Amino acid sequence: MRRLLILALLLACCGGHQPVDNSAEWRHVLTRKKAAVRPDANSRQKQVYADALAAFLARYPTHPRAREVYRHMQLDFALELAKFGRYQEAIRFYRAVLTDDPKNAQALQGLRTAVDRLTVSHQKLLALEKGMSRRQVAHLLGDPIPGWTARTERPDCVMEAWYYRTTEHGIAGVYFRDGQVIAAEENSHAKLVPLTDSSTLR
Repeated sequence: MRRLLILALLLACCGGHQPVDNSAEWRHVLTRKKAAVRPDANSRQKQVYADALAAFLARYPTHPRAREVYRHMQLDFALELAKFGRYQEAIRFYRAVLTDDPKNAQALQGLRTAVDRLTVSHQKLLALEKGMSRRQVAHLLGDPIPGWTARTERPDCVMEAWYYRTTEHGIAGVYFRDGQVIAAEENSHAKLVPLTDSSTLR
C-alpha cells in the first residue's frame, strides 16, 4: 500500500491544462480528504484520497490550493518514511518539495536530518553508552535501514543487532540484550549475520 501511495504522489507531477472552472472536481477531492484525515481512517481511505489528489493535480497542475495540499502530503509521507529508516526515499520527497518551494523550512530541516541519518559519524558512535534503550539509540543514530537488523530469541534473553553505514564507508554494529545496549563496533563485519552464536556479541 505504501508503494502505491509513492506512485500516486509521483504521478501528480504530470502535466495538464487548467480549465476555467474545476471547483466541482476539487470538491470531490475534498470529500475524499474528510475520510482520510479522520483519526480512525484506514490505509484504503488514505490511498483513495492520495489517488484523487494525484489525479486532480495531473489535470490542473497550477491549482494553488491543490499544490499546497500536495506539498503537505509529500512532507508527511517523507516524515513517515524517515521514521522507518527509509532515508533515501524520504530525501526524494523533500527534494521534490524544495524544487517547487525552495525556502520550505520543514523540507529543508527534514532533508538535513535525513541526509545526516544516512550515515553515522565516529563522534555519534562515541556517544553510545551501555544500558541505552533502543529508543535512545534511535534518537542518537536514527532507525536502522530496513533489513539492517538481526534478532534472536533465546531461552534466557533476546539478542538484537542494528547496523549502520559510517561516514568512513564502513559498517557499524550496535548490539542489544533484552532491549539494552551491551556493545558497539565501529567497523563490524557481521552485517546481517543471524545472532545464533553467543560469541557474536563477545
